[in-house]
Amino acid sequence: MSDLAIVESRADRASVHICDHLRDLADWTERVDDSRSDADGGGTYYQTDGIELRTFEAFHLELERPAEAFDCDPDLLVFASRHSGDTGALLTGHFTGNFGPAEFGGEDNAVAETCPNALARLLEAFDEHAPEEYDVGMECTHHGPTDVGCPSLFAELGSGDEQWDDPAGAEAVARGILDLRDVAPHRSRQVVGFGGNHYAPRFGRIVRETPWAVGHIAADWGLEDLGHPSAHRDLLAAAFDASNTDIAVIDGDWPVLEETLTDLGYRLVSETWLREVGDRPLEVVDQLEATVESVDDGLRFGERRDDTFEIVSLPGDLIDTAEGIDPERVRDAVEARTIAFSTDNGGSRVGSTVAVPAGEPLETKRALLEHLVALLEEKYDTVRLTDDAVIATETAFNPERAATAGIPEGPKFGALAAGESVTVDGETITPERFQTERTDRFDL
Repeated sequence: MSDLAIVESRADRASVHICDHLRDLADWTERVDDSRSDADGGGTYYQTDGIELRTFEAFHLELERPAEAFDCDPDLLVFASRHSGDTGALLTGHFTGNFGPAEFGGEDNAVAETCPNALARLLEAFDEHAPEEYDVGMECTHHGPTDVGCPSLFAELGSGDEQWDDPAGAEAVARGILDLRDVAPHRSRQVVGFGGNHYAPRFGRIVRETPWAVGHIAADWGLEDLGHPSAHRDLLAAAFDASNTDIAVIDGDWPVLEETLTDLGYRLVSETWLREVGDRPLEVVDQLEATVESVDDGLRFGERRDDTFEIVSLPGDLIDTAEGIDPERVRDAVEARTIAFSTDNGGSRVGSTVAVPAGEPLETKRALLEHLVALLEEKYDTVRLTDDAVIATETAFNPERAATAGIPEGPKFGALAAGESVTVDGETITPERFQTERTDRFDL
């Protein structure tokens, strides 16, 4: 069971309102700590199952190692706080630290421990509890404290006087914090973010729409304050360590940063990579990218989740022809039977290389070919699957023969092509006169 610590600041009236609701919403045991001053988390404090709430005199960002004040030895600490900005009614969460000078608490070029899984859960809770007029979002890493003593986050009510005194908004934040009871700070899929604006829309999408959580985020302005990345390798490494990951997503064009992170041994991936990979085993993804192609170059994943695979090649011209008939059914068939497959045209068209479960290459290839044959039968008169080819035959209109016979281009030409008889100079002409048999062979 995870222990949750909650920090209230008397200097922040939004924090007081939030914590008043916390005290009303849970069944607390009131205790007294005479070993610490009231200003430093001592005096009266509150405990309930898995949660401890203490009050401090100073603003949150001025506190250092507040986790030490708690009896519960917390796994996660939440600062109940206000949010200031020109963003209207907003519930938001973020981690703390300074990419550059410490203008608002903490140390220069230092970051606190994050809890990406908890932040993702907080945003879900905010979505559930927020009053209708409130937006929900997340922010980049900014301001102190940088030394908390355990993984922590800010849960904020914003963005001005009206919201700081709003009972409904304060209750929503309180309920969101309570929903973090027994939530682990980390999950197995986390990234560090670089770039983008203060409110991190790209990273918000990642948190909300993928199995990946996001730790520290250095927004554009933070990277500009930081200066040349190679001069701050220790800080960059600390951001990864504090976020419990070695994977990063960069929003925007930061070539020197990319070079520095690569030199430090971190993995740089795209939002597309995170979305496509999802919760698949990364060792299997690495093998597939090395064998087929990278996700950014077009690798896509099927429904099979086997850990071992074999590569099968399908005729590209056969796939192209089948996609010309019904591309959705082609993709559905490939996704249903494969672990992964190559694509063309930015992922929109199925490619000719597929990864299938080990031990099933012939059966899977045969099943895919039979599905493609069934699609071709909607266009061709006959389709045969042999050991070395798919042979498709159709009777088709021959426009050159019709032109030679003097059929004028236009509606009558089109009618013959559609299989209808026409009258030319009083003569009825049937389409069969201009039909020829065509055979397409797709070698296997």
